[in-house]
Amino acid sequence: MNPAISLYRCGHWFHRHGMERTGVAFTWINRFLFSTFIPSSASIGQRFVCGYQGLGVVIHKDTVIGDDCVIAQNVTIGRNPGDGRVPVLGDRIYVGAGAVIIGEISIGDDAVIGANSVVLRDVPARAIVAGVPARLIRMRTELGTSP
Repeated sequence: MNPAISLYRCGHWFHRHGMERTGVAFTWINRFLFSTFIPSSASIGQRFVCGYQGLGVVIHKDTVIGDDCVIAQNVTIGRNPGDGRVPVLGDRIYVGAGAVIIGEISIGDDAVIGANSVVLRDVPARAIVAGVPARLIRMRTELGTSP
């Protein structure tokens, strides 16, 4: 397992068991060792993968990410100023390098976010989006295929 994700998992365990300060300590250790900000309060599913040990990845503290997701390096997932909620990512999502996902949006299961895309609106399940701002490129027709 990726060491940055292992540190997140340890910090998340402490956070869930009422030891928030210890969880925050793990978050900052991760920040300094791997140049990634994955807060222990974020909810990240099983088999989560970050490219290059999560180099440059920034995830908001309230983000929810489903199972089997892959996030490449230099990805930002956060909120817009004034928004009450942050993005929610479903299961089996791939987020390309340098992508930005911000706002009160949801990304559907099996979606693909292209590299350097800026996602400001909901992405339906099985969609492939790319661009600035991100727009629908096409729908994935077969679930078992690679993006």
